[in-house]
Amino acid sequence: MKERELHQLLDLVRLGALPPDRAVARLKHLPFEDLGFAKVDHHRSLRQGYAEVIFGKGKTPGQVAEIVKSMLRHQTSRQNILVTRADAAIFKAVRRANPSARKTAKFHALSGAITIERSREITGKGQIFVVSAGTSDIPVAEEALLTARMMGNRAEPLYDVGVAGIHRLLEHREKLASARVIICVAGMEGALPSVVGGLVGVPVIAVPTSTGYGASFGGVAALLGMLNSCASNVTVVNIDNGFGAACVASCINRL
Repeated sequence: MKERELHQLLDLVRLGALPPDRAVARLKHLPFEDLGFAKVDHHRSLRQGYAEVIFGKGKTPGQVAEIVKSMLRHQTSRQNILVTRADAAIFKAVRRANPSARKTAKFHALSGAITIERSREITGKGQIFVVSAGTSDIPVAEEALLTARMMGNRAEPLYDVGVAGIHRLLEHREKLASARVIICVAGMEGALPSVVGGLVGVPVIAVPTSTGYGASFGGVAALLGMLNSCASNVTVVNIDNGFGAACVASCINRL
């Protein structure tokens, strides 16, 4: 439930168009719903502007399906539903347990995300660009791209423009300058966000990936490189955390 819908509900009660007991019934599960194995946060969209996102890894397919069912049952605002780090088995369980989502649920195998698009409302003020250094970084970049779009942003990808061929990036300099926020995804030594940050005057959210050879230490080398960036408009999220980068970008884009 969004803030404007809460106002509408209270107005209906004030005008006598909705009995108080029915309003209480609708608000009963607003803070959260206890499923035993999970407490579904139905209040999050009211607090933060977007619904709770389900992290699929470590949950059983049945658990994810029940959480999705709860969100579909209690969200009157037609908000989008996103499951990250999912697989085909989870997707099958979600579709089987939620007949209303069978047509709208999509599994994005490259990023491992499941989306149920219920609204195409754009709430972001500008454009978010998701830039990846190499093709191997695209799965994390796709997670960021899907998350940004599901949270109501105009988001566009710009892939395989790493520093090994910097001319590929410079060709898109004007496009980058038009962005309100840039998410920059890179593995190996993680140099790309510093270059992008030096070209633009907007926030650059750097995402280190675990792509690289042994000395990359599973993304730690890229993480440290980004943390030590000399571009002062670069900030960093955790390794492979395309979702987290998109959440921050979405918050910035709504301001």
